[in-house]
Amino acid sequence: MKATQILKLSIFSILLSMSFIACNQPKKEQVKEIEMVEVEQETPEYYLLRPEIEKAYGYSHAVKIGNDIKISGAVSMDNEGNPTAIGNIEQQMKNCYSDLEKVLKHYGCTFDDVILENVFTTDMAKFLEFAGYRTEIYKKQFPTGSWLGVKELALPEFMIEIELEVYKPE
Repeated sequence: MKATQILKLSIFSILLSMSFIACNQPKKEQVKEIEMVEVEQETPEYYLLRPEIEKAYGYSHAVKIGNDIKISGAVSMDNEGNPTAIGNIEQQMKNCYSDLEKVLKHYGCTFDDVILENVFTTDMAKFLEFAGYRTEIYKKQFPTGSWLGVKELALPEFMIEIELEVYKPE
């Protein structure tokens, strides 16, 4: 085949392909218009349980964006940031849940609204001895989550830290 014949066949193939594409285009009445929707930007709402301590360490205890609330890990401490219930993981766990309940109440929530709970502990065996206490916290349904054994927490006296995620439709 000569180059001119190949060129003519190529052009013919391209034109034929274009005509098939044009045939498959929807008619005007089949074309749907796209409606532009403006999405409102949610403003984060931060909460500080112990403002002086949280500012000193550089974190917020919780933040709410829309229907979602993220709650930082709660540890067993007093209002000055000193560890409490040293050496007693059961009481430390109860103190964590007490602080978490205060944060939940601030947002009009209960433990029934919790969808994720992550527990960090420096002594998994001891935690498992007292994990049954959680049935007093989660009366309807347990949330999803993880239990993680860790080498250490923020201060050596802390044996447990619990963080939560909440979903609360407005």
